[in-house]
Amino acid sequence: MKTIAISTLTVLFALSGTTAYAQSAAPNDAQIAGIVVAANTVDIDAGKLAEGRADNKEVKQFAQQMVTDHTGVNKQATALVQKLKVTPEDSATSKSLKDGGKANEDKLKSLKGKDFDKAYVDNEVSYHQAVIDALDKTLIPSAKNAELKDLLVKVRPAFIAHLEHAKQVQSSLK
Repeated sequence: MKTIAISTLTVLFALSGTTAYAQSAAPNDAQIAGIVVAANTVDIDAGKLAEGRADNKEVKQFAQQMVTDHTGVNKQATALVQKLKVTPEDSATSKSLKDGGKANEDKLKSLKGKDFDKAYVDNEVSYHQAVIDALDKTLIPSAKNAELKDLLVKVRPAFIAHLEHAKQVQSSLK
């Protein structure tokens, strides 16, 4: 459980731009696009793992929804950056997200049954809260392009719905 907590904290700090490795200036639009793609990809990968490993039917259904919804967000983001002729750029934050996602997956792969279900859902609650905080405090305020900012604002309610759904699943596992 410590590894998941640590990777969640790493992601939380990375998303809010407070790690020692994060860039000192606000992210530019290309970096924001890279962060959005990385954040969604991390959740897609965890969801795919949970689709195959979760014991609880509700956890499996939640994982399927995460894969579907986050794949849709990535498609929207990819279409927008192509339209804007912006190439998503890696940053300390997107790299930290990818590293945290890999650490979380590695930890989840070592778990089975109820332990897996609980760890996956607990991480989803923390992860979605971190993404919402990052959207509100860093990504939306830093986006310069109006269409990129609009996309971030448009997908925010889905992240809130995911957080609430994850909390509901979390409480059902207790």
